[in-house]
Amino acid sequence: MSGGFSIRHLDVRTEFPAPELTPVDIPDDAWRNGMVVRMPNHLGDTIMALPALEALRKRLPQDMALYVIAPEYLRKLFATLPCVDGVIGLVQAHRRWRRKEFNALRCKRFGVGVMFNRSFRDAFFMRLAGVKHLYGIPGSGLRELLLTRRLLPLRKGEDPGHMTRQYLAVATALGAPAWDGKLPRFVPMGVLNEMTAPLRALCEHPQLLILCPGAAYGSAKRWSEEGFREIAEKWIRRGGIVAVAGGKNERAAGERTIRGLDPDKAFNLCGDTALDELFRLLESALAVVANDSGLMHLGAVAAGRGVTVFGPTDYTATGPISPDWSLLSDPPPCAPCFRHECPRNHECMTAVTPDQVWAEIETILAARHVKLPPPRG
Repeated sequence: MSGGFSIRHLDVRTEFPAPELTPVDIPDDAWRNGMVVRMPNHLGDTIMALPALEALRKRLPQDMALYVIAPEYLRKLFATLPCVDGVIGLVQAHRRWRRKEFNALRCKRFGVGVMFNRSFRDAFFMRLAGVKHLYGIPGSGLRELLLTRRLLPLRKGEDPGHMTRQYLAVATALGAPAWDGKLPRFVPMGVLNEMTAPLRALCEHPQLLILCPGAAYGSAKRWSEEGFREIAEKWIRRGGIVAVAGGKNERAAGERTIRGLDPDKAFNLCGDTALDELFRLLESALAVVANDSGLMHLGAVAAGRGVTVFGPTDYTATGPISPDWSLLSDPPPCAPCFRHECPRNHECMTAVTPDQVWAEIETILAARHVKLPPPRG
């Protein structure tokens, strides 16, 4: 039984108040050379944490540095953020730090550290590297012993709300100003003349559609490849071109998505683009269709225009931070279940049809005063 088809435009800035955490008064002499923030490992979580990172920048005393510790693959993203002074990249973010990574942090002699994850290992290495004042939300019992102060909710059982608001609650507890609601600001990423000729041609095409059929979380939250292909077919018939974006492990899904389509109009870029190139492609697209994934979040801050289908996950917790994205859902009673694999028939995702997605794409284009040519053939 369906909960009924709906289209939502999530405004994280106003819909979800931040949970209140115990405020912390950081001593003036604690800062030493500035602050280092351990960012989340996944692209989507990182994007949702950026408003809090920019708020922490405003909390820093003048002339103090703000560094981040993050997976190496995200280095180019942080290099485009004016609020970040430097990156300590972790080659294997889920494992023990390398000596070079540890020494890079130790030599900076930061006085204050903030953790946006719950890792005991990371807290241990940050302490060992000399970060004396370390703050974060509770994790394992051992990790909590390493924190200077745990940031606990003021009201027991309070709904933590959207992930962006959870990160912002940490920043606010540390004295950062309230979020002004603006999306993260980037300096230009992926300058066109530095890209390969084929990628540059895609970015310069006036009618580019980006499809993101993958999702690292698992197959449960992937809309059907057949649905993505039907959208691609309609777009190409209206004179456009389609690029499928994703990681190396999504290459096969990209091939299936564009199978049988005109090779001069449909391109599988999965695994072939760096993060800055992906940002530039998303920025150039007329529209983006994505699953609830890291690329959805990147597209929301790069382009601000897109459609995503929500099923087993909760849009109120992990929806895109741009209010211009359309969230489509037709949930059965079991949704959201947060499973990686669906034990039933994938009903929550298949309930949303290609026609419904296409209608929302046309709504987005109409709002931008873009009229597609009549179908060809």
